[in-house]
Amino acid sequence: MGTPKLHAWLLRGDRSTLVVVHFVIMGCGRVGARLASTLDAAGHSVAVIDQDSKAFSRLSPDFSGRRVTGVGMDRDCLRQANIKEAYAFAAVSSGDNSNIIAARVAREVFHVEHVVARIYDPTRAYLYERLGIPTVASVQRTAESVLRRLLPPDASLIWSHPTGEVALVNATPSAPWYGLSFQLVEELTGCRIAFTSRLGSIRTASPDLVVQEHDQLYFAINGTDTAALRDQLASPPKTEE
Repeated sequence: MGTPKLHAWLLRGDRSTLVVVHFVIMGCGRVGARLASTLDAAGHSVAVIDQDSKAFSRLSPDFSGRRVTGVGMDRDCLRQANIKEAYAFAAVSSGDNSNIIAARVAREVFHVEHVVARIYDPTRAYLYERLGIPTVASVQRTAESVLRRLLPPDASLIWSHPTGEVALVNATPSAPWYGLSFQLVEELTGCRIAFTSRLGSIRTASPDLVVQEHDQLYFAINGTDTAALRDQLASPPKTEE
């Protein structure tokens, strides 16, 4: 394949600069294939590992990265994927044990700084997090996503500063807020929208964006009390007639 592409777009001030990075993805199921194809399309260097060579058919037709057939926790297999040059490693196969072992090999043997493992069992995910391996608990995330669409609008505390002076809150507006610009929402709530999750995609907020159904808005608020914001978004906005 020649020298791997090792670059990604980063914005520095008002200039776009090409920066070099390499990713290794273990597992070429629907999640792995989506990750690899997206990263490759963005210009990154990508290597995908899977035991079944047929799994690579899930990759985008114009995928230009490396395909490695083998076991993702095997050191020789990881070397074929150029793990020593990896900026990040993601273990997203269908097996919890395989994912966590591969993630630990990547972290502890090859010293990859950015490692994540997909874990189906949320209890085990919590234990592995305590071992220093970031995990994504698929069942838990799916359940939370469904609940967000079933329950009345809420405002959940995502992060708060140790001083308690500022916090980041995830909130889903009720239907009467649909169609309002982010700028107007900020004026009505008195809170700044930092970014939004829409149709599975995260994007930075801008004043001209308009609230859509199922939008998850991430607000920066003063203090840590989410009740006022929750009550506002659960009720029709008080706009001037």
